[in-house]
Amino acid sequence: MSLLRILFPGRRFADAARAVLGLSAALIVVASITPTQAQTAPEIAAPQAILLDFDSGSVLFERAADTPSPPASIAKLMTMAVVFGEITSGRLSQDQEFKVSEYAWRRGGAPSGGSTMFAAVNSTIKVSDLLRGAIIPSGNDGAIVLAEGISGNELAFTVKMNQEAKRLGLTGSLFVNVSGLADPDQKTTPRDMAKVATHIIRDYPDLYKIYSEPDFLWNKIRQNNRNPLLGMSLGADGFMTGYQKDAGFNLVGSAIQNGQRLVVVIMGAKSEKERADDARRLLEWGFRSFESRTLFEPGQIVGEATLYGGARNGAPLTSDGPIRVLIPRNGDEKLVARIRFEGPIAAPVEKGAELARLMVYRGEQLALDVPLVAAETVPAGPLWRRAMDGAYELVVSLLRQGYAKLTG
Repeated sequence: MSLLRILFPGRRFADAARAVLGLSAALIVVASITPTQAQTAPEIAAPQAILLDFDSGSVLFERAADTPSPPASIAKLMTMAVVFGEITSGRLSQDQEFKVSEYAWRRGGAPSGGSTMFAAVNSTIKVSDLLRGAIIPSGNDGAIVLAEGISGNELAFTVKMNQEAKRLGLTGSLFVNVSGLADPDQKTTPRDMAKVATHIIRDYPDLYKIYSEPDFLWNKIRQNNRNPLLGMSLGADGFMTGYQKDAGFNLVGSAIQNGQRLVVVIMGAKSEKERADDARRLLEWGFRSFESRTLFEPGQIVGEATLYGGARNGAPLTSDGPIRVLIPRNGDEKLVARIRFEGPIAAPVEKGAELARLMVYRGEQLALDVPLVAAETVPAGPLWRRAMDGAYELVVSLLRQGYAKLTG
């Protein structure tokens, strides 16, 4: 990186102007990069897609990535995220057995005509086999049996799914069943699915390996893994596909080459071939065209969040780990990063408290969004400072109300 500039707000007037306009304080980072054509994005047909780097979270490509659409079977990623959490916490054992209810059999089994592991009604099946049945052939019956075994019924399990979605920061998703079967209320977005995929890889690496298993045999019926990326020599090692008449053809995939992992989501493709080709093009382009750069090392001060009522006017900000972003190899774009927070922030502030987010833009595209925490504890200031800062905040609040009336 040949140029790195950090500009901090330094005047009360500027702070007040930002507060009146409802804006966050901002840190600007500009990185200059030399020209090339390697980063030109490939042409894809799908109406919705996202490609991101696993380690840094950098978004390399997106198209309508925040538009809610029917997920079809890729909704099972959230189902599995909840099940994996139950296993990892020790609340569920892979050796436990669950009974196949008539509801699970009729709605997701052989009579349904959809994706199934062919679980026999009233049989008992180990959790380890249900996992593979729900993942490899995308069995709806396997997913429903797991949900019933864990929560008593499918509806109760979806409460867990939506709670987990909120915890992971999903903003465009609502889950009303565990299989992805068509429902007008069930929606997700490419960005949300990429977040769930990243969570599964990072937090459940051993269970994630199931997604790479090539086939699954149950009830004397062998079914191949439905993920077309696994046979493309891309380094793909997981995730799944989905299809609904109203949703089109969806896919979530991940691949790793030379230590770099990418996650791709395709939604709304017109055919199996289109979704597979689009995913392949994006992955090949991503591996070929980008390289990782470190913006800030662990513990390095990134900027400062404005405080009021504190022993000092600001809290230094840092990150728990290195902040990395993927940039075009020898690219000609500039990175612009801003610290955003709701502020000024009331003191005291404890070390390690999340106060802000660093948002890095590549052109108009949000390439990276990471949390920032207080690098040190800042105690409350003396009474006179708190009084002055309180008066300042009162004036700003009145100005903000007046501005809202003028613009409303």
